[in-house]
Amino acid sequence: MKLPLIFVKKQPFFLLNFCLASSFLLTGCDQIKALIGTPMTDNSLSIEQISHAMPNRNQQKTAWATDIYDIFNTLKIERTPQNICTTIAVIDQESNFQADPPVANLGKTSLNALNSELEEKLGKTLAPFFRKMLKNEPTVENSFEKQILAVKTEQQLDKVYQQMFAHFSQKYYASKITNVTKLIGGDIAEKLDPITTLGSMQVHINYAKDNRRNNGNNEELRRDLYTQYGGLYYGIHRLMRYQMDYPEPIYRFADYNSGVYSSRNAGFQKMLAELSGQKIDFDGDLLIYKSGNTVSDNLSQSEKALQAMTAQGFLQLTPRQIRSDLSKEKSQKFSETEVYRTIGSLYKMKTNKDPITAMMPQVVISGAKLSKDYNTKWYADNVNRRYLACMKKVQS
Repeated sequence: MKLPLIFVKKQPFFLLNFCLASSFLLTGCDQIKALIGTPMTDNSLSIEQISHAMPNRNQQKTAWATDIYDIFNTLKIERTPQNICTTIAVIDQESNFQADPPVANLGKTSLNALNSELEEKLGKTLAPFFRKMLKNEPTVENSFEKQILAVKTEQQLDKVYQQMFAHFSQKYYASKITNVTKLIGGDIAEKLDPITTLGSMQVHINYAKDNRRNNGNNEELRRDLYTQYGGLYYGIHRLMRYQMDYPEPIYRFADYNSGVYSSRNAGFQKMLAELSGQKIDFDGDLLIYKSGNTVSDNLSQSEKALQAMTAQGFLQLTPRQIRSDLSKEKSQKFSETEVYRTIGSLYKMKTNKDPITAMMPQVVISGAKLSKDYNTKWYADNVNRRYLACMKKVQS
């Protein structure tokens, strides 16, 4: 796992090499040392300082600060004011420091979402059985549908869904429909559960699966995410454990909402659109994805634009190399590819401006838990406001 980076202005390359090579502790290298994980104990916040940095409305600041302190140490992340305030700002935005926050109209919106996806997820054979079960089981008076409508928090909803999925699987395994798993192609709970982002920092369940801190099944993992410590652990892991060199923290906030490196990738898309004259959505996705992280064979707007520039003689790249370079879009390595470097150089040559290293992704936020659609800029601006308030408290 790569060490996390904090927010710093870009430093000259020679300074980085000098700092890495030198055996002396130079004041001018402090920011670079933070980037490569060198301890900076004089700049590390204590539990008391972390607690002080939190919003006053948080009534359990010491408990939250203690967990944040421990998780930063466990993950070997520097407890700098910038890093701590980044974490505090995201927690406050996502849950207002509640491990299992209540969500307005959660039951109704999730039930609507479930009903709208039944045929797609279960198929026309099983969907009618499932709808009948929703309305009539385990009893008409206390049906799963009524239980769902009564929930207030995600964990409550998750529990109802887990009971419902178990009931459905057991009942219809014993019926003429003999193998639910074969019919729907996998775990019914994971296929239908609408709660895909969990806990105080709203981490996607797939990310938690890929970075488990404990052994256990998916249900146990979900329970862990609903605890204060578990929600913080996976959220801090996702927020801070990847390299970046953005000029401002707001772009990391945008990434937390729309995907790692999406701000860098949106900047690349902007440069590519100007150079190619092609229409490109600045959403931070350079390839088209199917379910999960599986890359589609279809060409994205970015890939088409690069191939067009190659055909016109502006780039000396093969379609295979373009696809290979774009496949690194969710890692730091994309910044080192021929495609990224070439587009940056051409942009500077054509416009006489520095390459765009970060840009706010233009992504719409929607989902069963939201009362209306928002966008990534709205999200990042709100988190950044909380971040600045936190930094002001740290410095007071």
